[in-house]
Amino acid sequence: MATLSRIFDLLQLYREEYAGKNDVFAYKKEGNWISVSANEYVKNADQVSHGLLAIGLKPGDKVATIMGNRPEWNYLDMGILQIGCVHVPVYPTISSENYRFIFQDAEIKVLFIGCYDAYSRVKTILHEIPSLHAFYILEKTKGVKHWSDLLEKGKKSQNAEKLSLLKSSIEPSSLATLIYTSGTTGKPKGVMLSHTNMVSNFLSVTEILKKKPVSRALSFLPLCHVYERMLNYMYQNMGISVYYAEHIDRIRENMKEISPDMFCAVPRVLEKSYATIIRKGRNLKGISRLVFFWALQLCHKYDFDIAGKWAYKFNLRIADKLVFSKWREAFGNRLCIIVSGGAPLHPRLARVFWAAGIQVIEGYGLTETSPVIAVGTFEPKGVKFGTVGKILPGVDVILAPDGEILVKGPNVMMGYLNRPDRNEEVFDKDGWFHTGDIGEIIDGEYLRITDRKKEIFKTSLGKYIAPQVIENRMKESPFIESVMVIGENRNYPSALIVPNFEYLKSWCNAKEIEYTSNSEMTCLQVVQDRILREVNFINASLDHTSQVRKFIIMSKVWTVQSGELSPTLKVRRKFMHEKYAALIAGMYDTDIDQLPSGKRKK
Repeated sequence: MATLSRIFDLLQLYREEYAGKNDVFAYKKEGNWISVSANEYVKNADQVSHGLLAIGLKPGDKVATIMGNRPEWNYLDMGILQIGCVHVPVYPTISSENYRFIFQDAEIKVLFIGCYDAYSRVKTILHEIPSLHAFYILEKTKGVKHWSDLLEKGKKSQNAEKLSLLKSSIEPSSLATLIYTSGTTGKPKGVMLSHTNMVSNFLSVTEILKKKPVSRALSFLPLCHVYERMLNYMYQNMGISVYYAEHIDRIRENMKEISPDMFCAVPRVLEKSYATIIRKGRNLKGISRLVFFWALQLCHKYDFDIAGKWAYKFNLRIADKLVFSKWREAFGNRLCIIVSGGAPLHPRLARVFWAAGIQVIEGYGLTETSPVIAVGTFEPKGVKFGTVGKILPGVDVILAPDGEILVKGPNVMMGYLNRPDRNEEVFDKDGWFHTGDIGEIIDGEYLRITDRKKEIFKTSLGKYIAPQVIENRMKESPFIESVMVIGENRNYPSALIVPNFEYLKSWCNAKEIEYTSNSEMTCLQVVQDRILREVNFINASLDHTSQVRKFIIMSKVWTVQSGELSPTLKVRRKFMHEKYAALIAGMYDTDIDQLPSGKRKK
């Protein structure tokens, strides 16, 4: 069996252990799912390597890719890595300014672009990248070299001996990839990850999944993000077939078509799925509606201590036959595992999915830690709701006096490219990496994340507020999709709130309120009053100083494209404060400590 110490050693598994596999990857084209065999995977990766060598690339050169999830991403990834070059995967949705910065900072030599839309975003700045030697596109575009040109060069100049010597010369400690952080504030930072960083992480996670083996995974989070990428390697290590979704908006349809056993997601995906379930339940009538909400209440009570008790188990079986089986059908009937990461998952959501027979394993980490620091497991007591699981074996964690999570381990990055100043900030004299997250250890073994250190603010009354805690509570409400709590140096916290417009439509339908447009509905007093009830309900569980006193209801959804969200769907707080400065100031025109009041924004 192949020894794994470098990322591209995974290819040897497909030469040996999984040689007969016919669906290593699959993608949809013209309405049909097309599979890629192990032989095709290895052959195409080698051709990329030969092609890059043919155009003069040497170990250490940087190669960037801008593309969505597709088999070609893997051909390029392995082809780049096994000749000692460095893969720089970049989000397809960032600004021209960020592309310019990344390409110049990394000094990229070759660029691969997935489609014309991505090319249109970068074509005007490519002449500003002095290091750029060549660029290719995967979809035929007039005036741009197609990547088949590179593959053809690779075919004509194959040198198996040279490739073998190059591979054997690459140390596990060598730089493998540069992943630029999404930059919720300031310029992106190039995180340098070695082969050891990535391999140690996916091998450790593999050991966890071995307790519950699966055969097919759906992939839709960006492969350019370390979270999906690490799991992509784990899938390959275990011989799991990876099916790439057409688009994030087509996830539900793709699930029904391919019936995956697992997928990984950010909490927002689960929140939307839950909202859809609730919306359909609200539209039921009579006994069906009563049964639905009875089953939902069972979900909310779910815990591992009571799951095995006779009475609860009996009720759960009835609920499963009448309700939960229909939920699983929407996921393709075979789904049994969801890995959640990237942001805190509310325990209520985890309980609902576990009760319905879908095990949600929550994890925590950063790009700088490759990424997993802690994660739930399938061992007895491997999951504790409200935590991100246990510290990954081989990773060391301590808490600083202020609660900041500090990490050491083989998964911790080599450092930031060209940023010695930032490296000095995040690594202390003892070598601990400072995550910037605040946490606590529960029951001596489970890690709970309480907030982001830089996001905690102080009111003018000297009270510290952890906005994420309040935001996560607010997002429990099916009426609220997104929220940002503000109030630094102000008398009290306030909030910008985006309603869950899909749920709002179903609520209006049930109340026989004509739904016209998002903008008009947020003007209605009855809608404002309903959101106010939600805020008041949440405030009742918060300390007086943490209660949201005013809020504005936004009529437009926050997106990556409009700038409010980072590519990993986190709120870009600095950007929000700048974009909505006038609105925020308006909430504090009259600083009176009062019960929440709602406003709307077109």
